[in-house]
Amino acid sequence: MADDNSTFIREVNEDLRSDYMKALWKRFRFLILAAAVGIVAVTAGLRGWEYWQETTAARSGDVFLAALEKARGGNADAALAEFQDLEKTGYGSYPVLARMRAATVQADKGDTAAAISVFSTIGKDASQPVALRDAARLRAAYLLIDNGTYAEVSAEVEVLAVPGNPARHSAREALGISAYKAGELKQASQWFGDIAADSETPNGIKARAGLMLDMIAAKGGAS
Repeated sequence: MADDNSTFIREVNEDLRSDYMKALWKRFRFLILAAAVGIVAVTAGLRGWEYWQETTAARSGDVFLAALEKARGGNADAALAEFQDLEKTGYGSYPVLARMRAATVQADKGDTAAAISVFSTIGKDASQPVALRDAARLRAAYLLIDNGTYAEVSAEVEVLAVPGNPARHSAREALGISAYKAGELKQASQWFGDIAADSETPNGIKARAGLMLDMIAAKGGAS
């Protein structure tokens, strides 16, 4: 008898739930359908957006690599044209990467002033990732070593030559070389000394700094 009562109660509860769900459906069916359609539309839109991002980035990457190959193969004019086009039509980080590579091609062709201007501008563009800005500042500084003054090199990268900055090693080297070329041996010695004293300095840069310190000493030191 207890089993019959349990079965009866269960059936009643199921009927009540069924009636309740029917009432909910009747009352809110349009809202439920709209929500379902919205979920499907949003999901489809996100999938479409992700696909567009992936395919567009892939196309930009293909163009960038093709232009790099032209530059490495000596076809500077064609490479420059493709990089400049990618600046306007590329996706993601490719426009600024193309701009930097175009500047490198310009420098290789002898238009150093234009290249320095591009790198310097990118280095000061707060909308760009820090790593790209730092790389652009370094490229400007290394070009300025032979085509500018120590003050100009310093304006580009002294801000990077501080403890903890990942770009400090290359920044200090650029500053040291520029100071040495300007005859500022004391300043050069300080920068190369910072390189030598930094336990995180890459071996290649540290070795070059040691050679520069020897050359400074041979010239009478940093006095």
